[in-house]
Amino acid sequence: MKRTTKTGQLRIIGGQWRGRKLAFSPEPGLRPTTDRVRETLFNWLAPVVHGARCVDLYAGSGALGLEALSRGAAFCDFVDSSRAALEQITAHLAALDATGRAGCHRETAASFLQRDVAQQPWDIAFIDPPFGANLIEPTCALLAQRNLLSAAALVYIESGAGEPTATLPSDWSLHREKTAGGVVYRLFVVGTGQIV
Repeated sequence: MKRTTKTGQLRIIGGQWRGRKLAFSPEPGLRPTTDRVRETLFNWLAPVVHGARCVDLYAGSGALGLEALSRGAAFCDFVDSSRAALEQITAHLAALDATGRAGCHRETAASFLQRDVAQQPWDIAFIDPPFGANLIEPTCALLAQRNLLSAAALVYIESGAGEPTATLPSDWSLHREKTAGGVVYRLFVVGTGQIV
């Protein structure tokens, strides 16, 4: 089988690295969150992202976590089972002089969350798994059961428009929801938290 050498490009759209373009090698199922969706999401997160501790589960290209760091997040854990994806994220962090503000973990989200991983609870969790893989519900359940989120954390979930809505922990409330093409993206608030 001939290996493709075509590369994709990720553009950071806001914050200290605004406009920086980062190359990545496409992999099966890898679809970075589009500029349009990221812009909307980070408008929603603007009041809370600065200083936040984040986790980018199913990180892929790292688009969400890198955008968060660019906009002042204190730290981000990047989690993906693909060696190539993690190597690229590691290279991007080095190029941006941000290795001290991130951790890269090559394993499934489930195995990562089942370990004692969070030195401190996360304030923002990004969940953007491969569409149609039924990973959202068990991932969210682990975050809740293992108390890995801060008291007023925010959880971003991206899914295919045709997918059934996952059952989420009862104390999570929907803050915002939009559809762009074949993608539905939602932001949830944990517990009694709110975005001012």
